[in-house]
Amino acid sequence: MNTYRLYINGQWEDAKSKKTFPMINPANEETIGYAAHGSFDDVDGAVHAARKAFDKGDWSGMHPRERAKYFFELEQRIADHASDLAVFETTDAGMVMRLTEGMVVPLVGLFCQKFAEMAEYLSEPQSRAQANFPALYWDYTVREPIGVVGCIVPWNFPLFLGAWKLIPALIAGNTVVIKPSSSASLSLLELTKLIDALGLPEGVFNVVTGPGGETGDALVEHPLVDKISMTGSTEIGKEVMKKASRDLKRVTLELGGKNPAIVLDDADLELAVDGVLFGGLIHQGQVCMSGSRVYIPEEIYPEFLDLIVGRAKTLVLDDPMDSDADMGPVISRRQLESIRRYIDMGKEEGARLLMGGGVPQGDMFKKGFWLEPTLFADARHDMAICREEIFGPVIALIPYEDEQEALAMANDTDYGLTAGLWCSDIERANKIAQKLRAGTVFINDWHMLNPNFPFGGYKQSGIGRESGLEGLYEFTEIKTVHINLKRTREESFWFQMLLGNTET
Repeated sequence: MNTYRLYINGQWEDAKSKKTFPMINPANEETIGYAAHGSFDDVDGAVHAARKAFDKGDWSGMHPRERAKYFFELEQRIADHASDLAVFETTDAGMVMRLTEGMVVPLVGLFCQKFAEMAEYLSEPQSRAQANFPALYWDYTVREPIGVVGCIVPWNFPLFLGAWKLIPALIAGNTVVIKPSSSASLSLLELTKLIDALGLPEGVFNVVTGPGGETGDALVEHPLVDKISMTGSTEIGKEVMKKASRDLKRVTLELGGKNPAIVLDDADLELAVDGVLFGGLIHQGQVCMSGSRVYIPEEIYPEFLDLIVGRAKTLVLDDPMDSDADMGPVISRRQLESIRRYIDMGKEEGARLLMGGGVPQGDMFKKGFWLEPTLFADARHDMAICREEIFGPVIALIPYEDEQEALAMANDTDYGLTAGLWCSDIERANKIAQKLRAGTVFINDWHMLNPNFPFGGYKQSGIGRESGLEGLYEFTEIKTVHINLKRTREESFWFQMLLGNTET
């Protein structure tokens, strides 16, 4: 059982308080490691190290192609340690091994590669056509790093979401202080070991573990931090934005969602049923882009309910390390209790519990934070289970009369992270997709992220974008350089204007 230290200025060190906190396996409540309990003083030391490294310029002044080479190497190191990283992610966050080993870890490596390739877009000044503007001027833009970036990572996908932030931030030339969730830090700390082996300049990358209310606030409020990139709940995102606004820090916030899935009347029902379950129950529904409210045409509603219950009953809840497990535990007792309150609320509001809602039976479920996949039928759009983010394995099924009603209900939300359509007519689906107010619209798919394209939300689902070239640019400042090509005062436009020669 390891005790993980803080990583500051290229060195592993104890928290100044010498305190640690346990990491708990949510499947059995066993302690699997300890992490240093960082405080304000530790964050301050990390930020000062990052500030010094940025100002020194060895990293920020390096050509983007040279920075990118480190991340092609990191991609290979991740591949070499993929099995170990998957185990840490599974035991720490409760994700089943099929997910961590088959999708999460490979995706982290792929993002290393893609962001490294995108470094080319930071390499050269960008000019553009300047019609109807005097030819005696030349203007161009350059992308420059922002400075010190604070990254705050949640517990649901600590390895992936940590990499999603730190890789583009570093490739863009920033220095980074990252704070993993105190509920799941181990996989990101293991990734830190791989980054440490790259030989980055001291202070370029730093990790401080600790609770959000202490360590996270210290990072958000630190005057030497220039940008915060945070993934988490909308409520916490609002607090982060408020605190960051005191000195106008740049922010990227990837926040909550209550994401609609619309089954159209021409859908392949077996595909739609599997897709709805995948969209709503992967990682026990603890995903910001889960499709947790599903709209089904009235004419196929009874058939759909029969199919989805039958299919959901085949899902296997088991030790997430087991390759046959479809679902594992939720992250903590606190999260379990929150989800069960929503289940009780759904019953009280009149939704019909089709299946689930309780703790699965068996000796292995007596410890850990286990909950059956839960399906509600006959839900109404105004119910809490249809409007509030539950962040658990709960799907609300809602009948609708026509396409216009389904679209209106789908858009009637404070959120706008993802939405989805299940259908056969792709042309029809594309037309509907243009009307859905969400940052990503899935058609006959869910949870698949293309690293070449941006991800982020409308409305209260966030600010800014991650992934893709847009995500890389979120970690840059854009500068315009304006050059007067005339070398003498008499030739200059502004001098002629001063003389009153407006025809020049």
